[in-house]
Order: sequence, then structure tokens, then C-alpha cells
Amino acid sequence: MTTFGFDKSKAVNACLFILNKTGKLDYHKLFKILYFAEQKHLIKYGRPITGDEYQAMRFGPVPSIIYDIFKAVEHDNNPFINSDEYRNQFEISRTGGNPCVQAKSSADTDELAISELELLDASIAENKDLSFERLTAKSHDKAWETYSKSADIEMNYLDIAKAGGADENILKYIQLLSENTSAPLV
Repeated sequence: MTTFGFDKSKAVNACLFILNKTGKLDYHKLFKILYFAEQKHLIKYGRPITGDEYQAMRFGPVPSIIYDIFKAVEHDNNPFINSDEYRNQFEISRTGGNPCVQAKSSADTDELAISELELLDASIAENKDLSFERLTAKSHDKAWETYSKSADIEMNYLDIAKAGGADENILKYIQLLSENTSAPLV
């Protein structure tokens, strides 16, 4: 399995950056904007932005740790996540039953590389106006298909890169970088 360590600061600031640019979003749209930015960053630079573990869920890939953070802020019932740490940054509300997230602070863009900011911006422009159905269909790529039919729903970053069109050289680089990356989980 090709994975990268989760970078909490990058994850929080990438979400804040997206929300600062778009306003309130439902989880689905935020997660898909982030997924496509991560996929393109993988293909272009050999590494993801956040290192989160993407799960192949019914409506497409979901960054599992970020999702857990938002659920903790909304319900305050996750013993592993200190929701107080995130309450100053995110507000969770429900619109028509769907959870939506809104930024309560500005992203610290110094925590994100220029390449990450550029690809987050590109993904926002490309995906912010797509419907739920279109984002779902778009995110049901070959990587998602592989894991949606499997008992192991954690998606491999190599498969995410392949689904985005990565060539063999970048796939080898991703594998090598993953083997030499050991960042703390949370």
C-alpha cells in the first residue's frame, strides 16, 4: 500500500483555503475539490497535499481523517479528536439534512506550498460549479472502482495517480517517496 503520513496543518489549511474561496460547502463538494487537487498534485509532483487516507465511499473518495475531524466538530463525540482544536476554524451546519462546513478563520497559506495553492485553485475553478451528480460521476474513476468493490476501501495513492493519468516514471517516484516518508498521523 502506497501511503503518506497525514499532515494535519496542511489538511486544515487546504480545507480553509477552499472554503475561504468558495464559502460554505457541503462535505461532498469540499471533499471532491480536495481529492482532485490531491490527484493532480500527485501526478505533477509525486506527493499528495494532505496525506489523508482516502476511502472509496458510495458517492466517491472521502478523506477519512478530515471527515472524522468534521464529524467531531459537529457531534463532539470522537474520543480520538479534540474537537475544541477545530471549532475556531470550522463551523458545521445542516442544510436540507446535508452537513455543510464553513470557514471561521483564514487559511495560513504559509503552511501550503505554492504548487499546492495553485492546484487547489485549479480544482476549485474546475469543480466548484459541478452538480452533486457530476462530481460523483467524475470521482468514480478507476481507483474508486477498484476499492468500492473491495473489502479494503482505503485507496492506494498509486491507484489514485494512475486513475488521473500518471506515467510510469511518476508512479515509480511516488512509490519511492512514499517508502521514505514518515510523518505523524495526527
